[in-house]
Amino acid sequence: MVLLIGFRHRFPTANGSGWNKPLLTICLVSLLALCACDVERRKSDAELGLNPQQASGRKLYDSHCDRCHEPYSTRGKKGPGFKGVFQNKYLPISGLPANDERVTDIIRLGRKEMPAYNQTLNQQDIEDLLAYMHTL
Repeated sequence: MVLLIGFRHRFPTANGSGWNKPLLTICLVSLLALCACDVERRKSDAELGLNPQQASGRKLYDSHCDRCHEPYSTRGKKGPGFKGVFQNKYLPISGLPANDERVTDIIRLGRKEMPAYNQTLNQQDIEDLLAYMHTL
């Protein structure tokens, strides 16, 4: 696509005189159309096979985490994505061990730009959230 940026293509108008339109515009519109096809429908808790604790954790994730962390992607928004977060030995940004204890500390105490949730989430909430995160 980069090679096409400088080229122009001639498109006929209604009166036949024609006008020039950058080919890049066509490429971008096509790319946007392809990206729109990549959007998946959100799966239900049952489709994901979540038990009641994991489903509760998913609701908490949606309320508190999703605005900054993509659940089913390694790409993040403001923070890292969490796909497979507990399948790795270390957490993506901090390099801390990827285990319940370290993630609980981060949730409760926050880190850099992440707020602390120790006043918002109780211990059961955090356990539910961790149970859901283990499914990612």
